[in-house]
Amino acid sequence: MVGKMPENVTVASALLVGLLGSPHCLGMCGGIVGTLSLAASGSRARQWGFLLAYNLGRIASYAAAGALLGALGSRLFDALPGPLGRWGAHLVSAAFMIALGLYLTGWWRGLAALERAGAHLWRRVEPLARRLLPVRHPAQALLIGSIWGFLPCGLVYTALAWSLAAGDAVGGAMLMAAFGAGTLPMLLVSGTASRALGAATRQTAVRRMSGVVVLAFGVYSLAAAGLHAGHPQTSAAASPAISADA
Repeated sequence: MVGKMPENVTVASALLVGLLGSPHCLGMCGGIVGTLSLAASGSRARQWGFLLAYNLGRIASYAAAGALLGALGSRLFDALPGPLGRWGAHLVSAAFMIALGLYLTGWWRGLAALERAGAHLWRRVEPLARRLLPVRHPAQALLIGSIWGFLPCGLVYTALAWSLAAGDAVGGAMLMAAFGAGTLPMLLVSGTASRALGAATRQTAVRRMSGVVVLAFGVYSLAAAGLHAGHPQTSAAASPAISADA
């Protein structure tokens, strides 16, 4: 199996990306949040329960997709000869962390192309969610949330591509669950609190600082990839030796 990325680095950076990329999520999903909240008529507590169910469904769909891509990535990298698999996983991890860091700093806006590509899938999936309205019980809200997870979002798609290098299905699911958890504060609050939180996270200095942190994780992984490329015997030594007498 391909060596995993350090889990504490992976989860921490995914959580950070979700939290500081959440103003982008609010811009795309804010209208959906409002529509779903209005659809859940009743007490304030009931609306909060439904809102939590929506988001749990959304994060569950992220985690399921992350598990799928994590397992796929493990198979792809394991198919590479010798230490190339471990090197490739580090390289992909570094590339996507750097891409996410550049997005957060505002120095690269290439994620819009991913969003346009995902819009084709969303046009097919979105009518399914509409058929579930109005919301009458939490299970229905959870199901709508899982469909909501397919909303085209370049930030989500890049995190999913990043999960290819997570090492296995569990690692991919953890990465995407952490990313989804990072987006929760922005999508759970409303009104004045939402505007205040959005204004704070949209500050250029805050966004660039967060981007620089993610870039630092990416550079760290890139340096690790270079180390493995320059010392392939390190990975080879970790593999069981084949007896010369065999």
